[in-house]
Amino acid sequence: MSDSRDAAPSTALAAEVVDRLAGFVTDVVVCPGSRNTPLTLALTARRDLRVHVRVDERSAAFLALGLARAQRRRVAVCMTSGTAVANCLPAVVEAAQSHTPLVVLAADRPARLVGTGASQTIVQRGLFGGYAPTLQVDHVGTGEGAAAQIDAFLAAHAQAHLNVALDNPLVPPVAPEPVGGARTTRPRPVTPGVDHGEVAVDLTRDTLVIAGDEAWEVPGLEEAPTIAEPSAPAPLNPVHPLAAAALRPEQVIVVGHPTLHRAVLRLAAGVLDDVAPAGAGGSAAAPATPPEVIVLSRTETVTDPEGAASRVGSRVRASGAPRREWLAACERASQLAAEAVRAGLADSEYGFTGLHVAAAVADELGDGDTLFAAASNPVRDLSWVGLPFAGVRTLTPRGAAGIDGSVSQAVGAALAAQAEHPELPTAPRTVALLGDLAFLHDVGGLLIGADEPRPDNLTVVVANDDGGGIFESLEIGAPGLRPGFERAFATPTGVDLGELCAAYGVEHARVGNLGELVDALVDAAGHPRFHVIEARTTRATRRALTETVQKVAVRAVGEGA
Repeated sequence: MSDSRDAAPSTALAAEVVDRLAGFVTDVVVCPGSRNTPLTLALTARRDLRVHVRVDERSAAFLALGLARAQRRRVAVCMTSGTAVANCLPAVVEAAQSHTPLVVLAADRPARLVGTGASQTIVQRGLFGGYAPTLQVDHVGTGEGAAAQIDAFLAAHAQAHLNVALDNPLVPPVAPEPVGGARTTRPRPVTPGVDHGEVAVDLTRDTLVIAGDEAWEVPGLEEAPTIAEPSAPAPLNPVHPLAAAALRPEQVIVVGHPTLHRAVLRLAAGVLDDVAPAGAGGSAAAPATPPEVIVLSRTETVTDPEGAASRVGSRVRASGAPRREWLAACERASQLAAEAVRAGLADSEYGFTGLHVAAAVADELGDGDTLFAAASNPVRDLSWVGLPFAGVRTLTPRGAAGIDGSVSQAVGAALAAQAEHPELPTAPRTVALLGDLAFLHDVGGLLIGADEPRPDNLTVVVANDDGGGIFESLEIGAPGLRPGFERAFATPTGVDLGELCAAYGVEHARVGNLGELVDALVDAAGHPRFHVIEARTTRATRRALTETVQKVAVRAVGEGA
């Protein structure tokens, strides 16, 4: 029985909460449960919301994250009480770290039951700590005051936890009537970011821009040579990341959140590697002093882990223009580094590796495609083989940089892409590049109910080297540290990915060399569908390939300086 002190039944409370939420979102991912029944009924009655249903809260939260990342607007995920809510924490962390708007709409037990041993009851208030604040919503305080409070809370917080205490009875006598119609207007925007002000930049000083995730096209810096990570905008004058160690800029401008390459991050910290015999800017020798570091951000996060920044801003007031000698030197360095990568790929000694897979994927992308790149090797490999380039939207989880939830995020990105263009006979193509461990970590993301929207044009490419290939290139992969490496770091699984895909009803193809992969990608472009291409690669040569390419690139760039 409902508590007599309650001002409204759970169904009315849920309807009010969902009515407020509908002003802020277009998509909601719902997980089945008992305590969230009133919320689920209210959500599925809305005609102005796209509802997706998933059975696993962790995958559901990452699906919502993928939708939100692609749409750049808030998406909600709804679940029952208890550990169902806790399963959203990884996605909430990534959302907060990447400043992707996400709402957790969680059902909870009434406060009187918390701490009493009541089933499926935990302390949900404040569960996400500093990653998403909680607004407690219960029967007491409903009405205009609560509506305004929810509106203000969602307007103020891009990552938000609405914790709705729902008491019995949870199920109304009849299903709610349909509410609203097809959406014709965009939801309310997320709270604007942080303005750190304007910084003056003299471009006659040899300037290198380092653009990471969350970077944007900064007015005034269009012509500056730029090392751009795959999810950054494609620059006018790109510089290959392997050229970083040999460049000698006087000024480094960090935009957004770069995280991928150690040599690049050293430059972002104002550290010059002593590898070039002469200044790469055309002078007789490298400058004796490290470059000045300026960081640009449009959020509360300023990427400056070493505290090297002399100034922080969100906008620049640029004066002067880059020296032609500096532009030519950066272009030449970038070209030599890119040639070193392609030469390594052409050497049959290394076999078929994940880097080969990334090159094939990059080379087959086309204008208007969306690319999702899992963390670890895939996104780094893509940066080595030429991304970003114009016309391709690249999404990658660089907030907390985890491999978790990759399949679900890729599905979310594909669903968002096709929802953006309902008028097209064929949905825009989405390609996802994952390693085998990232794929296995979220293989449940393939589970899509029979009545649920499915991605019509999603190709998931899995570079399967049977383990954690990234560790081959890290310090732990050195020859003297191999005892125990396979078991504790490489972690081979031997799983048959084809059988897994068959269990989920997803088409699967296996390729064993570069030619077969290219053929499969060309076929995928001509016959859109949701499927998985498994590229069976080797990691036995990965360390040697990485070391060779890096050495050749740095030497070539240094000699060409």
